[in-house]
Amino acid sequence: MKIDVHNHYYPERFLKQLERDGASAGIALETDEWGRQLLVQNDNRLVTITSPMVDIPKRLADMDEAGVDMQILTLSIPSVDIFPPDVGEALARTVNDETAEICSKHPDRFLGFATLPFVDPRRTVRELERCVEALGFRGACIGTNINGMELDDERLYPFYERISVYDLPVHIHPRAPRDKETYKDYRLGPMIGFEMELCICIVRLVMGGVLEKFPKLKFIVSHLGGAFPTWPNECRTATRPIPNVRRISQRLPKGI
Repeated sequence: MKIDVHNHYYPERFLKQLERDGASAGIALETDEWGRQLLVQNDNRLVTITSPMVDIPKRLADMDEAGVDMQILTLSIPSVDIFPPDVGEALARTVNDETAEICSKHPDRFLGFATLPFVDPRRTVRELERCVEALGFRGACIGTNINGMELDDERLYPFYERISVYDLPVHIHPRAPRDKETYKDYRLGPMIGFEMELCICIVRLVMGGVLEKFPKLKFIVSHLGGAFPTWPNECRTATRPIPNVRRISQRLPKGI
């Protein structure tokens, strides 16, 4: 069975809700000269929404043509982390409810990963529990940073603890690089910035001791691990002179 774990879907009700609530994070929906819908933040294009991102029959046809048996549905950027906590939670519930409806209609073709309001740990765990226990989701999606908050931040520990109990995976997807000045030209952000974000994220999860504290955590790292698979040896070499991180660095995978 071929299962696609990295694709993006924008639920119709989520986009409708953005028309009302998007301004709280500078998000607007626009249309380009070809009639395509765009997600824009502060006049900068985030996403061009193509037909398979919103049209389930089209998506199913593409899956059949490509020989894909099943997809895990996940929301892409901007997700809900950039919004105020109450708006973010409401948007997350909208995404998760519509995703669950699609999965219920096509149980042999789709599964869902939860979209969660990570800016508030209490809301995060509450929505995760609802998604797993009431909606039947099989994992969750998280960005490489949460509005600049790193994934080894202790504010995420309640989420890590709860999803470890469920024994479900966490899918890591790039977010916009925090150093936007470096990547502002030539669309360097999506070109290479995303891959560096993934690399930094993985190293911080290891060096920060997250994988030691929560040994049952399972991560699916998108983009084939970004830039990280070429660098674990360099990471080990760089940490040898630093006793307080040398022991943890030995957990970096060998032989990549």
